[in-house]
Amino acid sequence: MITLSHYLIVSALLFALGLAGVVARRNILIIYMCLEMMLSAASLTLVAFTRFHVTDGLPDFAAQSLVFFTITVAAAEVAVGLAIIVALYRAKQSVETEAVTKLQG
Repeated sequence: MITLSHYLIVSALLFALGLAGVVARRNILIIYMCLEMMLSAASLTLVAFTRFHVTDGLPDFAAQSLVFFTITVAAAEVAVGLAIIVALYRAKQSVETEAVTKLQG
């Protein structure tokens, strides 16, 4: 039987993998995908807590409504973030972080 701890372990592994990608990588697209993975890990945690927190025989769906809000914000973040990445690529012809940190000339 799958318990809450199984979900939390998977979520922690996803979050740790995303954090390692953000810290270790220099490509902006890879960093962006790792940030999205960390956001998905947080959403998985919220859904797992909702599933296992039972009130009067029914799951408490408050956290799942927060997950819908998080998904909406993530969709807006993707649109804005990718537009910024494309603009930086057009300006610098690179998606490496060193090219972004030197925004002069």
